[in-house]
Amino acid sequence: SRGARSCSTRPRDPARASLRTSARGRTDGYAARSCSTRAPRIASVLRGKHRPIFTPHVDTGEYVIVVNADKVRLTGNKLQDKKYYRHSGYKGSLKETTAEKLLAGPHADRVVRKAVVGMLPKNSLGRQMATKLKVYAGPNHPHAGQKPEELKLG
Repeated sequence: SRGARSCSTRPRDPARASLRTSARGRTDGYAARSCSTRAPRIASVLRGKHRPIFTPHVDTGEYVIVVNADKVRLTGNKLQDKKYYRHSGYKGSLKETTAEKLLAGPHADRVVRKAVVGMLPKNSLGRQMATKLKVYAGPNHPHAGQKPEELKLG
C-alpha cells in the first residue's frame, strides 16, 4: 500500500478574494506603521503565502486594493533621500525623482507600488502577481462591486 499522496495546487484551483487596506501612516506612537512595514505583508498576501495551498510556482494570492497611498509614512530622511528612477528607453533620458516630489505629484501611488512589486519574484510569475495589486492615491476606488474585505496589517 502507498502512503498519503501530496497534492500540488494548479493555476485554476485557488479562489481569490479581494482585500482592502489603507496606506495611511499612523503616528500614534507604538501603533505606527510605515511603508516599510506594510509592503512585506502586502507582498506576502499577493503571493499567497498566507494560504495552506501555497505553491511557489503557482499564483495563489489574493487581489489587494491599497487606498490613501498619498498619505503613506516614510521613516527617517527617506522623503528627501530616497530616489525613484524611470527611463523612456531613449539615450540620456534617465529621470530621477525624490519620494517627497512623487508623493506631492499626481503619481503618489508609485511609492507604494514600487515598494511592494520590489518584494515579488523577478520573473513572469511576479509580473502576473503585480497585476493583482491596485493602488489609489485617495480614499476612493472602483472595486466596491467585488466587496473587498479589510486586510489587517498589524
